[in-house]
Amino acid sequence: MRGIRGAITVEENSKDKIYDAVKLMTMGILRTNHIDKSDIVAVIFSATPDLTAAFPAAGARQIDGFDHVPLFDTVEMDVDGSLPMCIRALVLVNSELSQEDIHHIYMGGAIPLRPDLARA
Repeated sequence: MRGIRGAITVEENSKDKIYDAVKLMTMGILRTNHIDKSDIVAVIFSATPDLTAAFPAAGARQIDGFDHVPLFDTVEMDVDGSLPMCIRALVLVNSELSQEDIHHIYMGGAIPLRPDLARA
């Protein structure tokens, strides 16, 4: 099993923006790593405390094939100076990829979190 990280920021605290960002990030993780949805063990999402309009997992639930994927939401720690309006993900997958072959996805305003791992 492997863990794949992702993060993305949203422009505003709205259900549509949160859902769109979650779907973009999640599908980017799957496409970039050639992950079949049936190989997903679970996805854990966190959101910064300023995102209150929707649960990120509810946005992921709209992805075709995610109806049986275990999803979990949590609130990111509110650390002074941390990146606002940010959704993070940890996708746990059954995969034969080595850790070095995993591509983590950092998009939008979240690229500075890990510029060494950022993907377009």
